[in-house]
Amino acid sequence: MDAPKDTYKSIAAPAEGLFKDQGSRFIALAYPVESEEEVKQLLDKARKEYHDARHHCVAYRLGNDGAQWRASDDGEPAGSAGRQILGQIDSAGLSDVAVIVVRYFGGIKLGIPGLIRAYKSSTADALAKAQIIEKIAGVWYELSFDYAQMPEVMKVVKDLGLPTRNQQFAENCSMEVRVRLSLQEDFLERTKNIANFNYRNL
Repeated sequence: MDAPKDTYKSIAAPAEGLFKDQGSRFIALAYPVESEEEVKQLLDKARKEYHDARHHCVAYRLGNDGAQWRASDDGEPAGSAGRQILGQIDSAGLSDVAVIVVRYFGGIKLGIPGLIRAYKSSTADALAKAQIIEKIAGVWYELSFDYAQMPEVMKVVKDLGLPTRNQQFAENCSMEVRVRLSLQEDFLERTKNIANFNYRNL
């Protein structure tokens, strides 16, 4: 069986793009995100910061498989904004990315072709300025084990190069480790015979 695809592209930090047409300004704000809640907070922030703008359109894609997504036109004609933003995220092959495009109306209607071009171009500008990074998809596990099993557990952690956090070593030990998707089977196979070893997904 093939290991699941566990590397994907995202952006390292927020980036901003701009497109102007007939007095209308389209400010694209691209953000690295990992949850819908984060997108909601960023959208709330943009609405406050650009409170005098006419529209705050958004699209995002999340996860190593890009399965979670949403696109909103925020009052623009259907399909002219959110889908165009999402299309640019997809063209760049990115995930864990949200782009909010804030529109200031210039007094002249651009028509649907004009809007499509504006939302595409502003988003493309923001993503072109962003630093693209490779992310590794993984799952955090909380491990608990007896102190006597520490050498066995640490060997697995070291062999698989697992990032760790919240380590507590006493008579009963615990730690959290991040296992990349392609190593999950290996990790579970190697730890199943360790005495008094328990794990749970976080």
